[in-house]
Amino acid sequence: MPSELFSDVKLEIGHVLFIDIVGYSKGLINEQSDLLQKLKEIVRGTEQFRLAEAEGKLLRLPTGDGGALVFRNSPEAPVLCAMEIAKALKGHPELRVRMGIHSGPVNEISDLNEQANIAGAGINLAQRVMDCGDAGHILLSRHVAEDLEHYPRWQAHLHELGECEVKHGVRISVVNLYTDDVGNPAVPERIRKAEAVVPPAQAAVPRSTKPSLVLGIISLVAVAILAFLVVPRLFRSHDQAALTNTAQSNESSTTPVSAKSIAVLPFDNLSSDKENAYFADGVQDEILTDLAKVADLKVISRTSVMQYRNAAARNLREIGQQLGVAHVLEGSVQRAANKVRVNAQLIDARNDAHLWAQTYDRDLADVFAIQSEIAQTIAKQLQAHLSPSEKAAIAQAPTKDVVANDLYLRARALDDTANDPGAKQNLLQGISLLEEALRRDPNFLLAYCLISEINIDLYWYGFDHTNARREQAHAALQAAERIDPDRGEVHLQKGLYAYHGFRDYDRARAEFELARRTLPNSARLYLDIGVVDRRQARWDDAIRTLDRAVELDPRNFIVVEETAFTHGGLRQYAESTRLLKRALELSRQDYFARISLAQNPYFEHADLGPLRSELNVLAKEGTEATSNTAQFFVFCGLAGRDRALADQGLSFIPPEGTVDPLTNFLMPREWFVGLVARTFGDTSQAQSAFAPARALAAKIVREQPDYGPAWSLLGMIDAGLGRKADAIAEGKRACELLPLSRDSWEGPDYVINLARIYAWLNEKDLALEQLSIAANNPAGINYGELKLDPSWNSLRGDPRFEKLVASLAPKGTK
Repeated sequence: MPSELFSDVKLEIGHVLFIDIVGYSKGLINEQSDLLQKLKEIVRGTEQFRLAEAEGKLLRLPTGDGGALVFRNSPEAPVLCAMEIAKALKGHPELRVRMGIHSGPVNEISDLNEQANIAGAGINLAQRVMDCGDAGHILLSRHVAEDLEHYPRWQAHLHELGECEVKHGVRISVVNLYTDDVGNPAVPERIRKAEAVVPPAQAAVPRSTKPSLVLGIISLVAVAILAFLVVPRLFRSHDQAALTNTAQSNESSTTPVSAKSIAVLPFDNLSSDKENAYFADGVQDEILTDLAKVADLKVISRTSVMQYRNAAARNLREIGQQLGVAHVLEGSVQRAANKVRVNAQLIDARNDAHLWAQTYDRDLADVFAIQSEIAQTIAKQLQAHLSPSEKAAIAQAPTKDVVANDLYLRARALDDTANDPGAKQNLLQGISLLEEALRRDPNFLLAYCLISEINIDLYWYGFDHTNARREQAHAALQAAERIDPDRGEVHLQKGLYAYHGFRDYDRARAEFELARRTLPNSARLYLDIGVVDRRQARWDDAIRTLDRAVELDPRNFIVVEETAFTHGGLRQYAESTRLLKRALELSRQDYFARISLAQNPYFEHADLGPLRSELNVLAKEGTEATSNTAQFFVFCGLAGRDRALADQGLSFIPPEGTVDPLTNFLMPREWFVGLVARTFGDTSQAQSAFAPARALAAKIVREQPDYGPAWSLLGMIDAGLGRKADAIAEGKRACELLPLSRDSWEGPDYVINLARIYAWLNEKDLALEQLSIAANNPAGINYGELKLDPSWNSLRGDPRFEKLVASLAPKGTK
């Protein structure tokens, strides 16, 4: 039975007209009051307002500088009302009004002061649509425009504007409604400005003057029934342009889709307290996690589905195609005091059919039981085989403490920012949140696993590469093992600890394989197995495993990018380029992906043109862009013998240095200064820069004598200083610490650096010997680096060197 707490919640379809006065806040208090009063009189005087109010089919929501009208009688009602208002406003030029219209789910609620209020996605999207416009505009969501196209009288007045970016970076498609008498035919400034910064290839696509709208045939009777059965999915718009752009490049749309495949989309947070967004995420995530334990299912991973979290509208067929699944689960969560309501519904994304829906009204403490019930029901609906161990795993709650779970989710969100600026502080804050969660529930196994993961991230990514940090990771892992040593999450974390803590790839692989038995749908696990595969020269396995990770997490930028890097590292540039383009569709401003895409022609054909062009663009984008890509300016300047470009790169490197993207080692700025000076013959400046760089590298080697990247750097610096014996010994030491037999992915980097040491010291035979090893390794040096890097100038003209260059040249190159 529904609880009394939710007995007054009524969810239905509303046809929303959102109105506000442009420039309202700039007026004086008395001017604001007069404008608002006049607008109210105009709105109340419209025929549509009076009719709907008389029928009891109108809800009103004041918003300070305007208001929202929710019509419950006809999708035409808000449009007709807007046109009446626009005509009346012609006599009041002082009233500069814009309007937005959308049809979607709304709910009439009471706030904490027991006052009537309105909420829901229908209200929110109508406001977002309105926000895209200027004074005089009557803008429609694409869904509303699709409804209106059923009526011939509207067709000539609908003018598609394309996409508009609104709150949280969500992009929606909007349609401009205007006639000869009312409306504003101009393109809104917000859209016009966005188009001005679109790359030329995109800007060249003409905007159609009339919308090409997909017409749905849904009877009003069916809509009325669905309005009470399957909220909040009612009247979903076909407007999902921000997410459908990627669909064209997603191979999953062209491959057979398993009937036992599902994506659990983010659940809507219907609670008045927006802080409960983490709680709603937790409900959705636990259902996803439970389903992912079922080996007979294909379940899309969290990162991909969370990209639909702020989508104002969802086209489930397109989402299914993008994610490569036959079914989607969506729903909503409402929490108040010690009660919770969870709505869930299963939809066949191939035909939009509703297969199952259920509402759960329970005490808050029962939320974990609700999640397990939903997961088991969905597995049954999809006719998936459930083993006894899988049933037991689904029934097991992550914790009994809701607050502890909320703290865990917040910490995990911070761990997801490990590659962002300020990452170290985020990771440390995540540990604090987890420690608080563990004070509430000392048996919270997942919290211990995440503490271990964050600590080992701090170690691996160079934020705190100390034994003390690694030991903190170990202590948390041991605590998790004491709770349940057989959990898949524990084996996964043990694998990461062996991999990132000790580069013990055999041990990591063994733990990952144990984890795979109970985590069959973990894209993260397949990613980790794939990167271990490539370090152990299991090239075919690496590609196959990483492809599986992409299948399970097709909209995860990191997964797609890492797969692209693997192809590029193996000199498979066509596939690397394809995947990098796909990655950039998911994260258009990722600097490293942009650089990597531009570097592929350099690596494959010794063509620096695309890289130079991309660097010119980055140079105009500000400090964040240039500080993250500074070393590439330097390397391009050296390869192109362009001192000005190399010096420009030096000016972009932060004082503390920049991280090498392969080894995660912080390279001191002085090293790059010395490298540039040496290349261009400035011996005095090179010596002056190499001296402090050497002091930094030597300090790291003393403190961490088993740290290969530091030894390799120290060897190159000593070669630049002419310390021949020291340089050779140090370069060899790096290769001994991480030989090719142990690491076929990073090891070639130290072989190349040793060759550079020999070349700088005029040991040509030894340099050529190391270069030959690197050239014959699938993940070794490439054609562009060998042909253009000035490090090899002393070897040019030697037939052995030229033969190596020719062996890496693309087919058809003379």
